[in-house]
Amino acid sequence: MKAREFWLLFFPSLLVMGALLVLPLVRTVQWSFEQVRYGTPGTFVGLENFTDALTDPRFHKAVLFTVAVTIVTTAILLVFGYIIATGINRITTSRPLVLGIMLVSYVLPNLVGAVAFSWLFDDNFGGVVNRLIGFFGGSQVLWFTDQVPNAILVIANTVWHMLPFAMLIILAGLQGVPNELKEAAKIDGANGFQTHISVIIPTIRGVLGFVTLITIMDVLRMFDNLIPLSPQAQNIGNESIMLYVYSVAFADGAENLGLGSAINVLTIILILIMLIPFIRGIFKEAKAER
Repeated sequence: MKAREFWLLFFPSLLVMGALLVLPLVRTVQWSFEQVRYGTPGTFVGLENFTDALTDPRFHKAVLFTVAVTIVTTAILLVFGYIIATGINRITTSRPLVLGIMLVSYVLPNLVGAVAFSWLFDDNFGGVVNRLIGFFGGSQVLWFTDQVPNAILVIANTVWHMLPFAMLIILAGLQGVPNELKEAAKIDGANGFQTHISVIIPTIRGVLGFVTLITIMDVLRMFDNLIPLSPQAQNIGNESIMLYVYSVAFADGAENLGLGSAINVLTIILILIMLIPFIRGIFKEAKAER
């Protein structure tokens, strides 16, 4: 393709990306240094918004909760996504049916899925989980008002929603592993577990890195699912960063848009810090394949 044809095709996409991604980002950075109220021009305040955010204990709790949920959820998704993908990779005739059933939770809007998921734990709607715990002799768990049970509830919902995506991507990676490699491992005397650890997982490490990358970005941005799952999020310390940003920026008539923008900038920096190892890995792998 000639350079002229490339730019002719690429230029419309560049315009759209600039308008929808770059300009809002520039505006967010600009507002992070200003005191901004909705509908009025901003006033430059330097680093005051960043100082306010970094010295707010509520922000610290939101960061701690969000990072903890991200790490635990990512680990669970990788392990269970790999196990389920391996199982589905072995079946043939019923694979489309199994995949169709598993994708139900992923195609549901996040908020709708979270509301339906909360009914399993809400005694006002039957509370199946608490009934099962009571059946086995346990005491009722306060899933919506205790910090640790609520964190488990949020993680379980996030895994339930995102597991089909992780499984599908890993399944695509598994189907690309050459049979010759698995046969060679079998001839060398490797059992099934050793074959997965020493042959298959290293072969699809790029796919696993991609799943990790997308999962971290998605979980760090969690917001709407907390509305039905964690109605006491601020009081029990289970507030995500995005929920905190929304509360700060748009509470009281959107008078703290500057502070909300500063927290957004800090969140972007946090996301980049968490993604650096995986981005470096992907670049190294791409460079090695040239």
